Amino acid sequence: QVQLVESGGGLVQAGDSLRLSCAASGGAFSRYNMGWFRQAPGKEREFVTVNTWRSVGNTIYADSVKGRFTISRDNAKSTVYLQMNSQKSEDTAVYYCVASSRVRVSLRPEDYEYWGQGTQVTVSS
Repeated sequence: QVQLVESGGGLVQAGDSLRLSCAASGGAFSRYNMGWFRQAPGKEREFVTVNTWRSVGNTIYADSVKGRFTISRDNAKSTVYLQMNSQKSEDTAVYYCVASSRVRVSLRPEDYEYWGQGTQVTVSS
């Protein structure tokens, strides 16, 4: 059983940067696809980004964050990061770290077995 714990959320101004961290335990971190989803009030969970373990450097981003957000992972520390730059008010949401042992990468939340508790990010304009 994999446990995921996010940290780093908070309140920032539009245009600022923030970095989220997600510490994993209880599984073979280096063999999981690791990613982030987010959910804004009144909206469904939205795919943000995923980094796959089978192909080094294989990363997918949602169009809404491409060029502004960067996912990275440190397998030695079992930690995945989300660097968020040039933030916009529409980035306001609860951000969830996710993990999947599936071979095929997916953008659907139902394909991720493990979820963190979420961390709130609020971007004020």
